[in-house]
This record gives sequence, C-alpha cells and structure tokens, in this order.
Amino acid sequence: VQFVESGGGLVQPGGSLRLSCSASGLSLDSFAVIWFRQAPGKEREGVLCIEHSGYIIYYDNSAKDRFTLARDNAKNTVFLQMNTLTAEDTAVYYCAADSTTAQAMVRVSPRYWGQGTQVTVSS
Repeated sequence: VQFVESGGGLVQPGGSLRLSCSASGLSLDSFAVIWFRQAPGKEREGVLCIEHSGYIIYYDNSAKDRFTLARDNAKNTVFLQMNTLTAEDTAVYYCAADSTTAQAMVRVSPRYWGQGTQVTVSS
C-alpha cells in the first residue's frame, strides 16, 4: 500500500490550494480518509475527514467554511480544497486512511499514511 500526496507549495494569504492524496494497493472509496496537519513547534492535529459514506467531519472549526474534501474514485484519490488561506494554515499536511469512523481516526493512529506535503501561506 502506498499513499502519495501532492499539491503543496507557497501561496499568498487569501489564496487557494488543492492537495491530492492518491493511493495504490487499496481502494480509497472503502476507507475513511483524514487530513492532519502539523505546524512548526506544534502537535499534529486533525483538520477534517471524509467517511466511507461521504460524510465530512471537521475537527477544526476554522476550516469549516474554507476547506472541503472530495473523492475521485476513478483516480483513487481524495482532494483537499483549501480556500481563503491564512498564515495560520502553514503546516505539513498529511493524509491518512483506515476502515473506521471519523471519531476513531483522531483517537487511534490510522494504518495508512502519506509522506506529507508542505503548505506555506506567506506574502
């Protein structure tokens, strides 16, 4: 099983980015997929998760009106669309997956992880 993340980079405040989490060796549509982020000097935190049903759970209220997730099952990929980015969104973003609930994904480390992609919001 392999996860590959892409789409990170440098963006100005107020800008947008779309991160991709692509998998090989398993079908992502059968799993819940969560995005974590870890800012410098801070602990890793869950941002949002899409369950197998398609329901999206937000762990971070600041992301609720700005971030969303979408599946492309044909590409075996989950996309994280991030809009109206601020400096506080600067972090390494990780996708992870497991066959469990969104609540469990932040209590027990998921089985499958991507390598992380850097997002930097700066003018």
